[in-house]
This record gives sequence, structure tokens and C-alpha cells, in this order.
Amino acid sequence: MPSLKAIRNRIVSVKNTRKITSALKLVAAAKLRRSQDAIIAARPYSAALATVVSELAGVAGKDSHPLFEERELKNAAVVVVTADRGLAGAFNSNVIRAVERFSANELSAANEISLRLIGKKANQHFARRNARISSFDTAPQNGETSLAVARETAVRVIADFREGKVDRVYLAYNEFKNAGSQVVKVVQILPVSPDQSKSTEIVHGQSDTPADYLYEPSKEELLSRLVPLYVQNQIFRSSLESIASFYGAQMMAMENATKSAGDMIKRYTLQYNRARQASITKELAEIVGGAEALKG
Repeated sequence: MPSLKAIRNRIVSVKNTRKITSALKLVAAAKLRRSQDAIIAARPYSAALATVVSELAGVAGKDSHPLFEERELKNAAVVVVTADRGLAGAFNSNVIRAVERFSANELSAANEISLRLIGKKANQHFARRNARISSFDTAPQNGETSLAVARETAVRVIADFREGKVDRVYLAYNEFKNAGSQVVKVVQILPVSPDQSKSTEIVHGQSDTPADYLYEPSKEELLSRLVPLYVQNQIFRSSLESIASFYGAQMMAMENATKSAGDMIKRYTLQYNRARQASITKELAEIVGGAEALKG
């Protein structure tokens, strides 16, 4: 059995850890609120942009923009969005495992799979495995940095697609549901599919048939501006989703860690009390034995 001093040291150590996890939980909860507000505000714009692109493509045709071009899968690229830090349960590992499964199953016919990584955790994992990493950016922390990273990444993947370096581009990230639930999504962003770009958040009563409008400027000119913006917005939204998901996962992980620390403190305290009681009983027995020996 450990000594009383060793048990006391363990109790002190676990209490200090509980203070840290409790503080991290409060910080994550505060940041989660702001991140949640940001993604909720961004979703209507993203849905409206997807609907406009889908309707324009339906009227102009799939040949109206080079980013609609469907090609045989030879080379693929995956944009992977993770966090720079851990202490968030399986947040990062879920995305990484999903990318590895997707590459092994859905992209098994591809000659080469390149990765564009956002977040240090993804970079650390795939660099150790000698994966083909085309670019790496640190994970954004807010809307402003998310937009900057999304612009840079969109320019890179669009250039690769136009030049024929890749035939498909996918995006892997954690989609925010609530503080305790995140869902890993792997979606195709290039070539842009007019049918897939249509948002699932359709207004009640809205027809799926595109209306015959007069466009100024032309449909082709509008698509030339909106389609790259749509790709950028997909990456931007995934970054915001990932930020909110990270803080939600971290808050839940730190709450569980705080509860576990409390349980450990109870167990160690009980162990300490039992050891102390056994020590006192032993000392009393020695005193009584010594007294009896003096009487004899």
C-alpha cells in the first residue's frame, strides 16, 4: 500500500489538474458561444449562394463554366480541416480517420491523392506517414482568419483543377450540431455539381424548377464570379463549423475530465483515510502491547 505522503501528493496533483480542466471548460464554453453565433449567421448566406449557383447552372447548362467539368478520376485532392490543439476528445482523430477511410475506399482508383491541410494536428499525423502534402495552414481561430485561409485554399485548389493537376477536390471537416455532437463530413467541392450545390435548406413551397429570369450581366458572367465564390464559401463555412465543433468538443472533454478528477479525489481520499486509520490502529496496538509488557 502507498504511504500516506504518496497518497497526499496524488490528491494534491489531481486537485491541481481539476482546476486546469475546469478553467479550460469555462474558456471553451465562452468561445463556443461566439463561434456558434458565427456559424449560425453564416449558414443562410451559404445556403442562398448554393441555391443561386444551382439555379444559374440549371439555366445555363453544365458546360457554362470550367469548374463544372466532370473528368475521369486520376488525381484527387482532399482539404482536411482540423485544429492546432488537442484536449478535445476524438475531435481531430475522427476527421483524420474519415479521410484515411475515404481515401482507401472512395479514392482507391486514383493514381495520386494530395492533401491540403488546415490545422497542425492533421499536418503532424500525415507528415509522419509521408503523405503527399501540397500545402499546410494553421487552423483559423475566428471568422477573419477563416476567411483569409479559405481564400488562399480556394485559389490553390481552383488553380490545380483548371490546370488539370487534380480531377476531384474533396473537403473533410467536423460539422457542428450542438455542444455535444459533431459529425464528420467529406464532401466534393470540385468539380462543382449543380445538383449537389443546391442547399438542403429549401424554403417551404419553393419549386426545384429554375425560373426563367433575365440576367444582367449574362448568366456566364455571373457564374464566372459566383462559382469560385461558392468554392471559397464552402471552405470558409467548414472552417467556422470546425471552430465551433472544436470548442464544443473541448468543453465536453474538459467537463468529463473534471468529473473524473473529482471521482479520483474521492477514491484517493477514501484510500488515504483507510491507510491513516490502519496506521493509527497499528500505533495503538503497539502502545497497548508495550504497556502490557511493562506490567508483566
